[in-house]
Amino acid sequence: MTAKVLMYSTGVCPYCLMAERLLKSKGVADIEKIRIDLDPDQRAKMMEKTGRRTVPQIYIGDTHVGGFDDLSALDRAGKLDPMLQGA
Repeated sequence: MTAKVLMYSTGVCPYCLMAERLLKSKGVADIEKIRIDLDPDQRAKMMEKTGRRTVPQIYIGDTHVGGFDDLSALDRAGKLDPMLQGA
């Protein structure tokens, strides 16, 4: 079973698409997306939770991973797969 993935994103964010592609290549079928461009309240919540203004902001389970660069770095370090497996 893969961990729940939540991603704050916008409709025109190339890094969001790259993050989604990377997660899908890892077998994540379902990414819960919160579009902050459609819902300003969610942008405020995201900034409050993460301390960041940029998208994507990715959560795996309850862990805030960060943006695409952070996700990619986790993958290169071999730490993404265990997180996705819920380890």
